[in-house]
Amino acid sequence: MIQLVTIEHEGTRKTGLLHEGKIYASPRYAGVQDVLEDWPRATEKLATLGRDLPGRDYVSGATLLAPLPAPRTIYFAGVNFSDHVEEMKRVLGMPLEGDPKGKGYLPWHNIKAGGATVVGPDAKVRIPAGSTMLDWEIELGVVIGRTCKDVPVDEAMDYVAGYVVTNDLSARDWVSRPNVPDTSPFRWDWIGQKSFDGSCPMGPAITPAQFIGDPMALSMKLWVNGELMQDSNTSQMLFTIADQIAQLSSRITLSPGDLILTGTPSGVGMARKQFLKAGDVVRQWIENIGEFEFTIVD
Repeated sequence: MIQLVTIEHEGTRKTGLLHEGKIYASPRYAGVQDVLEDWPRATEKLATLGRDLPGRDYVSGATLLAPLPAPRTIYFAGVNFSDHVEEMKRVLGMPLEGDPKGKGYLPWHNIKAGGATVVGPDAKVRIPAGSTMLDWEIELGVVIGRTCKDVPVDEAMDYVAGYVVTNDLSARDWVSRPNVPDTSPFRWDWIGQKSFDGSCPMGPAITPAQFIGDPMALSMKLWVNGELMQDSNTSQMLFTIADQIAQLSSRITLSPGDLILTGTPSGVGMARKQFLKAGDVVRQWIENIGEFEFTIVD
């Protein structure tokens, strides 16, 4: 299996190919975005590289960065795992719909800022100033590899380049603006809750879709300081990856390098009344994609 990574080596950022624990520099592409822009041709090369790479020189002493350092747009799905719906019903005391797809509802997404939100493996993520409710959310990230608009569900997966482990960090106490009445439409602050420096850790690599058998049957786990907090499977999604791509593409053209965070399972800190604090180490893993960790700092 070949995975795509972004590395820093000898003071230079490079595209790397991760194969059997070793990193090889890509001679053709300067950045992972360049690979995605050339995805139809690049994916054919990936199919044969596994035979050729072992004979090449590999890179030693490289630092792994976020594999997609600058996504074009980051979309995130809201309350998209059945087990997470059940826990949020309990926490919020709200009658959340347990089968929105069956009721004819459409997938629900919002946008997370790019830029400074994206960090990679071993990052130091600073608690947003004034927040005391920083929460974790492991999510399967879907990387788009071909431009698509109004794509039907049964063709949507053809536009996926690959998958990456992500965390949709959330400042739960920033979800609403202070001093604004509950009845006001200006109460909600999704940027404050979801878009702050370091709020989108991702890593360690992008696994091309051709190497993943069924992305809707992947185990996923998250630990805080070694304690297992989230333990679920992508089969718990209410709206599939294809559902989400079809819905988003009905509203806006999706382009290579767009990233879709597909929802988090149960086990978040809000349900436990436990939030991240300085010194906490968060580790997340998704089957056949990889694992990485980051540390929370003041």
